[in-house]
Amino acid sequence: MGCANQAGEDNRNIARMAALLAGLPFSVPGATVNRLCASGLEAINIAARAILAGEGEVYVAGGVESMSRAPFSLPKASTGYAFGNLTAYDTALGWRYPNKRLAALFPLEGMGETADNVASKYAVSRADQDAYALESHRRAGKARDSVFSEEIVPIPVPQKKGKPVDYARDETVRDDTSLEKLTGLKPAFRKDGSVTAGNSSTLNDGASAVLLMEAQKAAALGLKPFARWVGSASAGVEPSYMGMGPVAAINKMTARIGWKMGEVDLMELNEAFAAQSLACQRELGLDPARLNVNGGAIALGHPLGSSGCRIVVTLLHEMRRRKAKRGVAALCIGVGQGLASAWESV
Repeated sequence: MGCANQAGEDNRNIARMAALLAGLPFSVPGATVNRLCASGLEAINIAARAILAGEGEVYVAGGVESMSRAPFSLPKASTGYAFGNLTAYDTALGWRYPNKRLAALFPLEGMGETADNVASKYAVSRADQDAYALESHRRAGKARDSVFSEEIVPIPVPQKKGKPVDYARDETVRDDTSLEKLTGLKPAFRKDGSVTAGNSSTLNDGASAVLLMEAQKAAALGLKPFARWVGSASAGVEPSYMGMGPVAAINKMTARIGWKMGEVDLMELNEAFAAQSLACQRELGLDPARLNVNGGAIALGHPLGSSGCRIVVTLLHEMRRRKAKRGVAALCIGVGQGLASAWESV
């Protein structure tokens, strides 16, 4: 399982804890992986490669994140604390305990600041970002009212009083918003920036998982697979423009597996920010009609450890509905990386 924070209740190898809480035998191991925003997809790629290497027939892979419960953190003292104030870090956000040697290599900017960097470098206007965000909410609202029920497992949430409430719909979709509301928001990260709360992904809780196995095993169990994992690639980019990581990762992957972008029927590109999504779309020459057709993280939220798996789940369901042959899932990653995976219908 992928998990980016691991500073609160998700510590101590949440994958192992999840396996035990699910009632799996003690003999079933669990491993938690961290590639920040792409942790869930990293877990899937690791599981797929393990199966190909003969290290098991069946894997559950995915990710989880609870950003609402991410704790504050204080530095550990080797001696007693002196009088005065202490710096506490919100573990849900950005850098904590920054390394001075890294700061000498590149600016330790927050993710929103890097999105403003991308908007400036790739000439992504505020108007284009707001229009993209509006379309993300529109598409997500339509999918919420139609197809998302096929890929969502309702979670009963205990209440202080009364019966638990089943959560079966994403809370952050605002399909009733308007361009006027979005354009009225102030820049969130820089006074002269174009990135706002409205054209950025939201901080969310979430969990997702997929079941991977050999084709022969699926046939023996009477299961019909959604698709075949074809390959993956990761790539590094300049941290100040981390949002462009998917471009490098996708280009590396398609060259490796022999695909051309024009042959990809559907793509899920995690919407960390509208600025980076649009810049990646333009650099890759993507058709907007085939990209994030059910909306993205701007509307649905971005629980870091889960998002990489969530976009795969959405991609595979949509590929089946449309009888699409090829699909790609990709994410940008903090500190300057990208991760992608390729899928083919069977």
